[in-house]
Amino acid sequence: MFDIGFWELLLISVIGLVVLGPERLPVAIRTVRSWISGVKNFSNSVKNELTEELRIHELHANLKKAEQSNLENLSPEVAESLKTLKEAADSVQHPYTKGASETSSTDTVKKKESDNE
Repeated sequence: MFDIGFWELLLISVIGLVVLGPERLPVAIRTVRSWISGVKNFSNSVKNELTEELRIHELHANLKKAEQSNLENLSPEVAESLKTLKEAADSVQHPYTKGASETSSTDTVKKKESDNE
């Protein structure tokens, strides 16, 4: 990652041991490790958000292409994007249909169990 070799790492460790002492060195290492972990998590979240935005932009461009051709003779990628957009629109319009059916079946099972007791 930083292109640090063994001898550089050993030198940094010795300097850290001398400057911080054996009591504070483990705390400092944990702190630096948590900072690096935070930076990695932040960069991964930014990368995921950018990927999602690029995907949305591509779907939007494909939707424009489909609208321009009046939804006829679509290429496979444009047809797939249109299908994905329709599924997303259906999930937004009816967000609780799947959850409601699962809830009602769970309630039915619980009611049967309480009746048996």
